[in-house]
Amino acid sequence: MNYLSEMLKLPVLDSQGTRLGVVNDLGIATGEVFPHVTSLAFQGPGKTPFMISWRKYVERVDDDGVHLKTADKDVRFSYLQPDEVLLARDILNKQIVDTQGMKVVRVNDIKLSSAGDGQLRLLGAEVGARGLLRSLHPALERVAVRVAKTLGRPLKEEIIAWSYMDLLERSTQNIKLSVSHKTLDELHPADIADIIEQLDPRLRGQVFAQLDTAQAAEAIGEFDDDELAAEVLEGMSDREASSMLALMDPDDAAALIEELDYEKAEKLLRLMGVQEERAIRTLLGYEEDTAGRIMTSEFVALPATATVADAIEAIRRLDEDFESVYYVYTLDPAGALTGVLSLRTLIVADHDARLSDLAYRDVVWVAPDLDQEDVAEEMTKYNLVAIPVCDEARHVLGIVTVDDALDVIAEEHEEDLQIAGVSAGEGGAGESMHVFGWFARRQYWLLIWAIASGIIAAALGWLGGFEGYFVYPMCAMPVVLIAAARTVSFARNFYLEYDEHEDDAKPYLGFFLETTGVGAILAIVIYLCSQLVLGAAFPDEVLAQIGGADLSAEALAAAALSCSFMAAAAVVFVCCASSVGFLKVLIWRDEHDLNTSGAALSVGAVVVACAAFSIIATLAVFSMLA
Repeated sequence: MNYLSEMLKLPVLDSQGTRLGVVNDLGIATGEVFPHVTSLAFQGPGKTPFMISWRKYVERVDDDGVHLKTADKDVRFSYLQPDEVLLARDILNKQIVDTQGMKVVRVNDIKLSSAGDGQLRLLGAEVGARGLLRSLHPALERVAVRVAKTLGRPLKEEIIAWSYMDLLERSTQNIKLSVSHKTLDELHPADIADIIEQLDPRLRGQVFAQLDTAQAAEAIGEFDDDELAAEVLEGMSDREASSMLALMDPDDAAALIEELDYEKAEKLLRLMGVQEERAIRTLLGYEEDTAGRIMTSEFVALPATATVADAIEAIRRLDEDFESVYYVYTLDPAGALTGVLSLRTLIVADHDARLSDLAYRDVVWVAPDLDQEDVAEEMTKYNLVAIPVCDEARHVLGIVTVDDALDVIAEEHEEDLQIAGVSAGEGGAGESMHVFGWFARRQYWLLIWAIASGIIAAALGWLGGFEGYFVYPMCAMPVVLIAAARTVSFARNFYLEYDEHEDDAKPYLGFFLETTGVGAILAIVIYLCSQLVLGAAFPDEVLAQIGGADLSAEALAAAALSCSFMAAAAVVFVCCASSVGFLKVLIWRDEHDLNTSGAALSVGAVVVACAAFSIIATLAVFSMLA
């Protein structure tokens, strides 16, 4: 018996073979790296629960049950100790934190190991599909393993060792699990944020309850989803939330407060210190997605007449939670930016040297209303880890640091991938590694093709009993579906490469003329290809009958094929000419800060084109046949 699911419901037998009940749980002491099973919980007659010491009474475990060393009259019952947990009650089917893989998982089964003399040890939690199948029925697991092995994709166990597990449920959150692994509050704030984002909503508050205010502030600042961060903030008391926001970097706090409703945000701001409130309100005064919104007001700037020793002393006096210092900026008597020094320059220079003599004077800076993507490009161009944000008089308002620039780049990249119809979680080639995901994303048009062909057959049959002629529109339809998908792809690529400026006119006319020209060429090519197919498939005397009053069966087939390709050519031309509409949608949604799914646009275009072609081709074929 290697798994808890296999042990549950096993009979408990005394030394004489008398059945005392069935196993319903096992207890362990949590202070060991691989804990021993210390208690056996079983259900006796009348569903009465009992618990006994495993080490004292259990002799062995086999397929027949759990065998005790003594007769039933000599068994003395015990109780769960403070350092013990029950595996089925406290861990099975619960969410745990894998502190090695930095993820939240659900325990599907628990793996045990024999330790000799009838003793058992807990090895870890099974969090994969095998554990889930085994918990339903062992036969399901065996079948799935064999099928997966036959397909060349073995179904492996996914075991998380006990030494890398951290419990989250309220009933066990204070229990020390192991002396050899990191607990949740010892992880990096970014790892804590990743874990919290994976948790059930009911557990997020419990996790934050385990962190002190500083840890919670660092973790919530690492959230990728501001709405989720705001949701966590809503679940805290006003004073706790305000204290946490005050400890955060001003730019992160401003982004989070913006997600709250006005009354809540104002209340939290008023509870802060004056300095923190002023810094956050200043950032909120700038437009979204600009340098002013993502900058931080925490930077080091000194008069150009100061010395290196003054700069080092100023850095030493900074609070521990101050924004990371990359540069020291120098100012003239009017407070305008005159130069910048790196920390390396300060370290190697003499302490009595003037900053004005060491500073680099050709400083790169940006205006507060510059788009955040342009700010990131400036930092990338000049290899900067921080860039100052200045007003027209070159007074430093704040700095944008490299971590914020990376967030902007990642955000823009994800938006571009979404518009391109590619998920950020997919492989580098842009294709899903799972065959079903790949089919759903790239080959969905085959399903549309099949369904539309069936509808055309039904429509022709209903109109006049010509359902057998559906095969001719069916042959031409893939041209339409692929062309529709490609027109959306062309519009997406044009949009992604389009460098928009506010003063520039939108490129709709040029794009329309270009795509209309391409559509005309494609329509002509489809028409010429259809003539080649007709010439190769039918004799000249049959083709000569098309357009006449009395057509043979072959002439009817040729006419249906010709009508189908003519309809395809017309719909492809319209698709190309109307692709400017997709470009307008992309630009409009971007101007209104709305995300656009490229995959959804492609599917929509294919469905509309398919419907248009189906109607036109069905009516054309029917009119020819009738």
